[in-house]
Amino acid sequence: MALSPDTLPTTHVPAAPLAQPAEERVQRSLFGEILDWMLVPLLLLWPISIAITYVVAKTIANQPFDQALDDSVTVLSQQVIEVDGKVATRLNGPARDFLRADDIDNVYYLITDTSGNIVEGDRDLIIPPDIAQEDTAHPGTVQHRDAILHGNDVRIAYAYVDLRSIAEANAAAPPRTALVQVAETLEKRARLANAIIKGVILPQFLILPIVLALIWFALSRGLSPLSELQQRIRARRPDDLSPIDSGQVPEEISPLVRSLNDMLERLSLSMQTQKRFIADAAHQMKTPLAGMRMQSELALRQTRQEDIHRSLEQLAKSSESATRLVNQLLSLARAENQSQENAPFVQRDLSELARGVVQDWVEASFTQRIDLGFEQAEQPLTVMCNPLMLRELIGNLIDNALHYTPVEGRVTVRVRADGEPGQAQLAILEVEDTGPGIPPAERDHIFQRFYRILDNSRSRSGSGLGLAIVREIAQQHDAQIAISYNPRSSDPELPGSLFRVSLHLLKTNRADFH
Repeated sequence: MALSPDTLPTTHVPAAPLAQPAEERVQRSLFGEILDWMLVPLLLLWPISIAITYVVAKTIANQPFDQALDDSVTVLSQQVIEVDGKVATRLNGPARDFLRADDIDNVYYLITDTSGNIVEGDRDLIIPPDIAQEDTAHPGTVQHRDAILHGNDVRIAYAYVDLRSIAEANAAAPPRTALVQVAETLEKRARLANAIIKGVILPQFLILPIVLALIWFALSRGLSPLSELQQRIRARRPDDLSPIDSGQVPEEISPLVRSLNDMLERLSLSMQTQKRFIADAAHQMKTPLAGMRMQSELALRQTRQEDIHRSLEQLAKSSESATRLVNQLLSLARAENQSQENAPFVQRDLSELARGVVQDWVEASFTQRIDLGFEQAEQPLTVMCNPLMLRELIGNLIDNALHYTPVEGRVTVRVRADGEPGQAQLAILEVEDTGPGIPPAERDHIFQRFYRILDNSRSRSGSGLGLAIVREIAQQHDAQIAISYNPRSSDPELPGSLFRVSLHLLKTNRADFH
């Protein structure tokens, strides 16, 4: 039978549970951490010490009572004699009463002959088979054993008594012995052991709170320099990045304070650099913006079409200059903030990378009527790099070369290895031009931001940021930059420049040079 939609069973789908927020990591207190590591072992070792104390107390309590039993066995053994070949005793009534005279423990004794017959004493104090079969070659030696008598634990001392006369002993006659046993219950031993335990444990109950209070006080005093350091840091002004005085903190915290001071120094240097950069950028932006405003106001006042067109051309040039400056500022900021964490380095062929950048600048070189050439290496030169940043470096070197090379000049980009095949350690990127060149005195300064060489005869417009970007990217790639005159230039008035960037070759790439 077909089911209509009305007859279909309804299924309720439970709503998906809301995503639970990630569990926040609980911050533990250093005070509590140290306190835990001190108190937990202390509280664990305390019952163990009580157990050891109880065992030692029982051992100490047994020693005097065992000695008393030994004395009783010795005294009783002296009362055992042999009469007409039978074992007898010289105990009288008071002596028997003395053996049993104990208000706490029950004392029992038993004397048996060689055959195990009972001579005198408590019949319930039986002779264990292992004792009856023991070697009796050393009579008079008192030994001990534990047993149960009338449902009570008892301690028994026993010894064999040699009944031979001196003459028989000298004649090595067969031994005739009697067994003497004295037993007592353990009530007095338990009471003494408990008394010792109480004498040891009760003071501990009084001392333990004092120890905990002293530990708490010692930790509070020991960690107080951290609290003082925290208060000093919180009391600082937001712009105070001066070093923290490490002489006022304990030796264990000094490495932490030194690390904080290093971080503060780096932060201070970074903030100073940013402030200087922002100030320089604002100063540099004033010129093109002022020019754009002036040309726009001038165009509004003009009535002739030629004058308006001329003002608009100047406005377009100022706009292009401002756009170039902004783009270079963004490139520099991107280069400074780039790291291997957010842009991992990968393997790239330097020749292939440089060829792609050169192709991007061919049209600009045609416009300026400059011959832009490229010479690649004979073998692939693989380097670890951030391709985007390395393209930015090559582009800025080409831009700089085209900017300062006169019309009909030459700019050449070259990629080569630094040595013979099989021995090369570096991949070399060279950009040479036939421009005015860079004097040796200026070569240490041209990589500074907004720095430009002042030469009225060779005045060129520019932002002074291109080579600063080149230096920043080179440092990220652990590359070295060298500047010299162009050795291939033949014009003394235009000695040209040669920028050489040296990058490390991959080891796997070096093995390919055969």
